[in-house]
Amino acid sequence: MSKLPSNTLSGLLANWQAGDEAALRAAFPLIYDELRHLARNYLRRERPDHTFQSAALVHEAYLRLAKQGTNQFENREHFLAICAALMRQILVESARRRKAAKRDGGYRITLDEGLADRTPGADLVALDDALNELTKLDRQQGHIVELRYFGGLSIEETSRVLGLSAATVKRHWATARLWLHQQLSSATDA
Repeated sequence: MSKLPSNTLSGLLANWQAGDEAALRAAFPLIYDELRHLARNYLRRERPDHTFQSAALVHEAYLRLAKQGTNQFENREHFLAICAALMRQILVESARRRKAAKRDGGYRITLDEGLADRTPGADLVALDDALNELTKLDRQQGHIVELRYFGGLSIEETSRVLGLSAATVKRHWATARLWLHQQLSSATDA
């Protein structure tokens, strides 16, 4: 098996996809700071006494990525989006466990443009449930919400990852946010 140049993230990810397990370990330091930034953004939206720290969240995402095996990564943004989705999954699982132990005791998050705001809105479990429903109805809108909200990608980065125009991403982002807001509002009214 021939190895690709391993001095770039793309080369290392290609080597990992070709079966070189050490390539993933070498790739993570190249984007570690970006992943820590994503993790800090996630944790800012969590309750103040959350037990995860940003480094632990990144390391848990790494372990899950290594455990699930190789994926096809189109580019750096796509790799970051996959890592962001794993972090989301980790936090949602933690929130579900916490809710099972203590009913309705968490902080709430919103789906506004200021993605780091901590204003009253939907809790993470309800948001995850609503996002899963949206993805069943419109897979593309679900991916856009995941990349924009949970992955922290811009409109332009999201359009590159999904191969869509920026205008299409903006339109779907607005529609998805409206749908999710409606779902989350009706869930709290029930």
